[in-house]
Amino acid sequence: MVIRRGLRSVLITLALYLVSSAVVGYFLFHAQHGARGLETLGGLREKHGEMEAELASLTIERQDWEKRLNLMRDEAVDRDLLEERARAMLGRVHRNDVVVMGR
Repeated sequence: MVIRRGLRSVLITLALYLVSSAVVGYFLFHAQHGARGLETLGGLREKHGEMEAELASLTIERQDWEKRLNLMRDEAVDRDLLEERARAMLGRVHRNDVVVMGR
């Protein structure tokens, strides 16, 4: 009887340790490999860096376009820019222009 109680208490304790370690192992595995785990975090950081670089290049491009548009405003029209755009749209060249045609 005493042996059964001792064996039973050891088996119950062992079972509780096994179940609790399985639960902890489950959560540790998903903390590393899950949808919101550490590996996914590294991928998201790389993607964030790429998007920051793209944002910086687009910001520079937007500033360039804003500068060109400010030159086309009514208050201060840049004649060179206006002539360049008119020639590009109409497909015309000035008689003093040199046209280089490549293959």
